[in-house]
Amino acid sequence: VQLQASGGGLVQAGESLTLSCAASERTSSNYAEGWFRQVPRMEREFVAAIRKNGSTYYSDSVKGRFTVSKDVTKNTVYLQMNSLKPEDTARYYCAPDLLDDIGSWYSDNDWWGQGTLVTVSS
Repeated sequence: VQLQASGGGLVQAGESLTLSCAASERTSSNYAEGWFRQVPRMEREFVAAIRKNGSTYYSDSVKGRFTVSKDVTKNTVYLQMNSLKPEDTARYYCAPDLLDDIGSWYSDNDWWGQGTLVTVSS
């Protein structure tokens, strides 16, 4: 599966961005789709996921500020990010093959793509 993430950029704290990620094909109905993020020298961390039935899940750090959605006709998942904070600065990666293990989300196949960089200045 090829992934094309876009929409990152440099913004000031309090502003908004919307990330998009187009997948080259649909994935298993068992998978959720979503986003992780990573800063240098740190592990990739879960941000948000959306199941095929539309149920959504968020990390505590973004809950209430970020919204994950999808367009099944375009094989595209989105991440609307509002009230951005400097600590949201990271490279954001989409994943079309997410599973959860008692609330801990992970990529089943490591289909990450190149990601898109979000930088939030204070």
